[in-house]
Amino acid sequence: MANKSVFAAWKGRQPTTNEAGGPAHALAPRHRLAQLAMTGTFGAAFYQDAQTQVTALIEAAQAVEPRFLAQAAIHAREKGQMKDAPALLLAVLSMRDPVLFARAFPRVVTSGRVLRSFVQILRSGQVGRKSLGSRPKAMVQGWLNGASDAQVLWASVGNDPSLADVIRMVHPKPETPERQALYAWVLGKPCDVALLPQALRDLMALRAGGVDLPDVPFQMLTDLDLSPEHWAEVARRGSWQMLRQGLNMLDRKGAFTVPGVAEHVAEVLRHPKGLPYQILATLKALEAKSPVLREALHEALEASTAKVPVVQGSVVVCPDVSGSMMSPVTGHRAGATTSVRCIDVAALVAAAVLRQNPGARVLPFAETVRPLRLEARDTIATNAERLAALGGGGTDCAAPLAALNRAGEAPDLVIFVSDNQSWMGPHQQVTGMMAEWTRLKARNRAAKLVCIDIQPYATTQAPERDDVLNIGGFSDAVFDQVADFAAGRMGPAHWVGQIAAVEI
Repeated sequence: MANKSVFAAWKGRQPTTNEAGGPAHALAPRHRLAQLAMTGTFGAAFYQDAQTQVTALIEAAQAVEPRFLAQAAIHAREKGQMKDAPALLLAVLSMRDPVLFARAFPRVVTSGRVLRSFVQILRSGQVGRKSLGSRPKAMVQGWLNGASDAQVLWASVGNDPSLADVIRMVHPKPETPERQALYAWVLGKPCDVALLPQALRDLMALRAGGVDLPDVPFQMLTDLDLSPEHWAEVARRGSWQMLRQGLNMLDRKGAFTVPGVAEHVAEVLRHPKGLPYQILATLKALEAKSPVLREALHEALEASTAKVPVVQGSVVVCPDVSGSMMSPVTGHRAGATTSVRCIDVAALVAAAVLRQNPGARVLPFAETVRPLRLEARDTIATNAERLAALGGGGTDCAAPLAALNRAGEAPDLVIFVSDNQSWMGPHQQVTGMMAEWTRLKARNRAAKLVCIDIQPYATTQAPERDDVLNIGGFSDAVFDQVADFAAGRMGPAHWVGQIAAVEI
């Protein structure tokens, strides 16, 4: 393959080793930051503990210019729907460029949950300071005073730090008597109850023996002895995300014994507003016996993958089903470990590609290709479950490409979903994956390779070039990037170029 632009793109990429000890290529500084920001959840992964992830992300944030750091934080929050990683990048940015920090802050800190994470990170000393500093303190004060009463109530749910801790740290000056009363309530201090939001007054009345249900976060109600009718009303008021997270709780509280509630919740769930893997997690954990709820989640999962592109030409998707992919996709976290594993996400992507492209081939792999017959007409959840059942073994990312080469096949698009921790096969200057890709390209010069990496590591098996896209994350935004790349709509800088185009 005598393609000058391809060889120019590859030149100078020095080989290294990955976390598993296999040959790999290091990501460039900007790409490394993007990869870590879009996958880093600070849970213990198969090859890294949480502190290693935090340190790696801070180092990556220090290695790029402040503007791209701000853009990466915004992209990870808005497109990746990440929370902790963007908050950490924002904390680093606060020390590197206060002006860009002030611009990025409102786009990253969009909830009390992210606000509390940001404060926690700064106070930890991980980024080089333990105090907030004047500019961050002012931004936190501004968020608190600009938040609605409902936002403050939601922000008050959670600890380490609690909202009361944050208020004590930054001492926001309330602009109205009502907000002064609300802050006092959060701090557990005496206040004029008449000035509190109606929802809080209703909560106090309910705790005093009233019957009307207050419009407050459901976490404020779980310690009360409420009737199934009360919980049915909570379900009717609930947002999509609240219902997804609270299905089993509502079932245990008897909400679905009230006529019409299960049907209402099912209708809300059919219109997804979360990540595909979150819906899969809910489906896997569902305890409720209601068929209508299970069917609604299946429909939501199908709808959540609608961004998967319909590709012109032949498509092969290669989900990694090796042993390291059995780890939780967001890592091990005490009391908060997701039931969804990396292998589930890889299988989900493969099943979604097959659904949108019925002629696509799926080649699951570990140390070798593991043949499996899938039907495109089956549900995404069903096919994902079949793929995930193959899990275990070593990792050789070259295996699917080698199988295609042995068969003399050269598809137009090959999609890998993996943690990129290949360690089997011959160890040489060129990774086995790139050696096999070069052979395949000799038969189809227009072929393209997409490597979706769903773990926070900083190496790849196939370095970026015109025909190779490396992208990280497990949000549906990944499907947008794949669609743009497959259709030739991406610029020469690919994914990193799109992040660098984020306006601040």
